[in-house]
Amino acid sequence: MILPSDTPAIEIRGLARRFGRTDAVQGLDLVVPTGSCYGFFGRNGAGKTTTIKCLLNLLRPDSGTVRVLGLDPAKDELQVKRRLAYVPDQVAFYPWMSVRESLDYAASFREHWNTTAESDLLDRFRLDVRKPVNGLSKGQRTQLALISAICVDPELLVLDEPTSGLDPIVRREFIEAVIGAYQDADPGRRTVFVSTHLITEFEGLIDRFTIIEDGRATLTLDSDEARAKFRKITARFPGEAPELKIPGVLRQSRAGREVTLITNGATDGVLAELRRSQPEDIRTEALSLEEIFVVASK
Repeated sequence: MILPSDTPAIEIRGLARRFGRTDAVQGLDLVVPTGSCYGFFGRNGAGKTTTIKCLLNLLRPDSGTVRVLGLDPAKDELQVKRRLAYVPDQVAFYPWMSVRESLDYAASFREHWNTTAESDLLDRFRLDVRKPVNGLSKGQRTQLALISAICVDPELLVLDEPTSGLDPIVRREFIEAVIGAYQDADPGRRTVFVSTHLITEFEGLIDRFTIIEDGRATLTLDSDEARAKFRKITARFPGEAPELKIPGVLRQSRAGREVTLITNGATDGVLAELRRSQPEDIRTEALSLEEIFVVASK
């Protein structure tokens, strides 16, 4: 089934989920365009995993609506799960199986299995198919889960901290080569929804993102728009840097002759005001997505 071009891969409206007296998610709205790589950022306990479990019908919302690939995951659970793949932050396999048996078992539940991708990923991760699962490290189990997810060629790939158990070299290779290749194989149709705290490593892939705090969305922007909006200005003075009071500055820090200002869409006005203090040099640069997350979360 091919989604109409205007149908979001994920659409959440007014989602709320409580655990006793704790509001894990509160009135969350989120729309993930089909064919995008969408980042879902937040601190531990912000509500990211609860939201994902509502998407997968592992939890039922207390209120609000959830649509995945245009379907209600509570009413059309089988259809939804046939068309997506999910890698949780904690993966588990039957410990008595080998890597080969685990992959064959996963493939038995799917109509399609990409054996070429499987072979390539096993080589890339250097996984021995004869090795028992209970002899794998945490990182190797994560690799096995990622292979199982990628090989079904899903329309939607949902990743919850997918690289937390991988070493830095494998992590970067997976992000750049595997996720990039997954989307490039069917441009415009394959969607990645990734919840992660390793934002820097996804910097070049994220098209749009939402930051969630205490169960609420605090910022949603296209990545390019965010980089254009949030700017870091560094000014150097002939003597000790003065303490500046300029409207439109989110954060300010001083070190010796330099002062650093963070702006949010008010860069031109801040620069004009800053020049009145007669610095000898001014530099501006875009913030990274991780820096934007840190600023927006305080």
